[in-house]
Amino acid sequence: MVYITEAHPSDVWQMQSNVRDRVVFASPKNEEERASLAGTCVRRLGIKFPAVLDEFGNSTERAYTGWPDRIYLIDSQGRVAFKTKPGPFGFKSELLRQAIVQMLAVPSKE
Repeated sequence: MVYITEAHPSDVWQMQSNVRDRVVFASPKNEEERASLAGTCVRRLGIKFPAVLDEFGNSTERAYTGWPDRIYLIDSQGRVAFKTKPGPFGFKSELLRQAIVQMLAVPSKE
């Protein structure tokens, strides 16, 4: 997982669901604040796999158009094997599952 720009910061576009769920955060002002916010999100969401932080200039988000809620599956050659449609409504877990099963069934070219 790559933590990118906060989608609904309180100082830009606050969602009522964020208020209800008590996940109200302002836009981070520097790398340290972004890292702290990312850590909070990983803990609160119970993410159990590696997470990294996009740099403050958002190069990963721009390269992969990760906002909103886009999920990519990267193959062993470092290529995009699967990309969801923009979310959260474009994410179909069954399509991701099928892509993972298919990728695991194909022998690696390494």
